[in-house]
Amino acid sequence: MMAFSLTIAFLIRVFLVLLFFPFSGLDKLLNFQGAVAQAKESIRSSRLAACAIFIGLFIEVAMPVCIVTGFADRAAAFILAAYCGVTALLWKQFWKPGDFWGSSTGKARGLFWDFLKNLALASGFLLITFGTDARSVHRFFEAPLSSTHPYHLSAERADREPE
Repeated sequence: MMAFSLTIAFLIRVFLVLLFFPFSGLDKLLNFQGAVAQAKESIRSSRLAACAIFIGLFIEVAMPVCIVTGFADRAAAFILAAYCGVTALLWKQFWKPGDFWGSSTGKARGLFWDFLKNLALASGFLLITFGTDARSVHRFFEAPLSSTHPYHLSAERADREPE
């Protein structure tokens, strides 16, 4: 039963970050110019757009590794949550095309669903960051680089204080 529990805990984290590493990170590497072109939709300077892609690539590779391994996973999840929020605001601007109410097949509707997916994914990362109760939120701010110890099996979780 312990192996099953560890496998489930591991797979949940893998599936949560799978979009970023390897897929989105690999896409940025293989189609770097296309990624820069997309970034230039919101960032006019080619240099700044390329810098944003490099930063995004680092986030999309390093943070998932931290989340899956449990190394500073709270901070990594917080960074990925912020990344999802920022990318939603910069590149999923459903309010701009102006066809949201006018067409069920317009660009705005697709962007709207992508925007909501980014926010939902950010919320999943915030569950790793803060946990599900007020005490765990407090603990994050006390030690933001701490781990949730996702693969620790005991009656009392390693990151919880005794009651």
